[in-house]
Order: sequence, then C-alpha cells, then structure tokens
Amino acid sequence: MGHNGELGDFLRSRRALLTPNTAGLPPGAGRAGCPSREEVAPLAGVTTDYTRLEQGRHPHLSEAVLASVPHALRLDDERGYLFALTRPASHRPVAPAHAPSGADPVRGPPEAGVHRASRHSR
Repeated sequence: MGHNGELGDFLRSRRALLTPNTAGLPPGAGRAGCPSREEVAPLAGVTTDYTRLEQGRHPHLSEAVLASVPHALRLDDERGYLFALTRPASHRPVAPAHAPSGADPVRGPPEAGVHRASRHSR
C-alpha cells in the first residue's frame, strides 16, 4: 500500500475512535457512532482538504492543515506518526522513532483497541 493509502487508513481509524462528545460536537452528531468526515473537517479548520486526506489524495499539504488535523482527531502520541505519513516515502524513516509503540497504520497503538472496545461497550 502506498503512503497515501496508509495516511487515509490511519485518519479513518483515528476518526472511528472519536465519539461526537469527545470531538466537541452537539448531541445527535455522528450517525454511525463516530463523526463523519464532513463533521471532522470544520474541526480541523479545513473542508475538502480533509476528505482528500482520508482518500489518500494530498499532493501538497499546507503546514496549517497538518497542524489542525491532529487537534481535530485528538491525537497526542500519534501526532508524529501522522506527520511521518505525510512525507514522501523516500523521506520517511523506516520505523519512525516517534511512532506509537506497536503502531499499525489502521489499528494504531495497542491501547487504541482498548479505547475502541470500551467506547462500544457503553
């Protein structure tokens, strides 16, 4: 899978971990249990740019877009991993030192499964 696909998979997996409440959205948002791309985009301060990111189409990302997406998705430890995914494959470290331990582009760090499971058990 190309790095564009990895970025899209990573963003979708992180969005899936959000609840409308943790994203700061009003009650009733997030029909599928998590905010939609259209609901996350304004939180990141972008519109069609966010959709392009999730679709793996991001040829030239501005620093402003890159800085706003981690905030919208409530990323902390994974922020560096997101930035690494936006670099051309030839400029990325083989295993970014700042990637969460055990991180997988789709599932994220091992503790993400615990968060996901606890969110759905409510």
